[in-house]
Amino acid sequence: MPEPATFDFDEVDFITSDTHFGHARIIELAARPFASVEEMDAELIRRWNETVGPDAVVLHLGDLALGPIAESLPLTAQLHGRRLLVPGNHDRVSPATQTKRAVERFAPLYDEAGWRVLPEVIVGTRAGQSIMASHYPYSGDTQGDDRHVAHRPVDLGLPLLHGHTHDRENGPLGHQFHVGVDAFGFAPIPMTLVDAWLEDLRREEEEIAAIVRDRSAAGDSSPLSEVAKRLGVDLGAL
Repeated sequence: MPEPATFDFDEVDFITSDTHFGHARIIELAARPFASVEEMDAELIRRWNETVGPDAVVLHLGDLALGPIAESLPLTAQLHGRRLLVPGNHDRVSPATQTKRAVERFAPLYDEAGWRVLPEVIVGTRAGQSIMASHYPYSGDTQGDDRHVAHRPVDLGLPLLHGHTHDRENGPLGHQFHVGVDAFGFAPIPMTLVDAWLEDLRREEEEIAAIVRDRSAAGDSSPLSEVAKRLGVDLGAL
């Protein structure tokens, strides 16, 4: 796992991932409802700019643009907002899939298109709650086996924002939240949705901690020991 970099999630207004600008095959692979890559790109830009204001901060969790990168990446300069990119496996600035020389070569193209490229894994707080973000989930892939395992975050129980899976059925699932466009109408989502999820997780942890505390007081903590461990609850301190 790459060393996580500290990041201020409080500055983010919207989050998204896996736009795949310029990638014709993603229409088939992810069953996207577009007749051509040109239609997809135009619709992604339209929906983004209808959602995001010019001064908003958007965190993109990777797989921004593919295809002929000299053609697809400049399209993203049309997108509203101050745009931050956590690289995904298909990005030309990804340490997981690109050589150091290639990253250095392509970095100026992302800069010219208005992107600030961040490290592969970032960690910080949102409204005082710890949170992590990466292109990759803790586990799960579009294929049978998890790829790029060495570049995935390690699951220590932190809530994780991620992309990569192209899951169309859900956003939050346990302490992971898939933010990709395939799950959210092909547009960025407001961080208020993430805030609501974090609040739900906080309430659940408080409820479990209370149960653990009651069991501990009764001298019976074994049934919840693994849950307490995941939540970072010290049974001896309760």
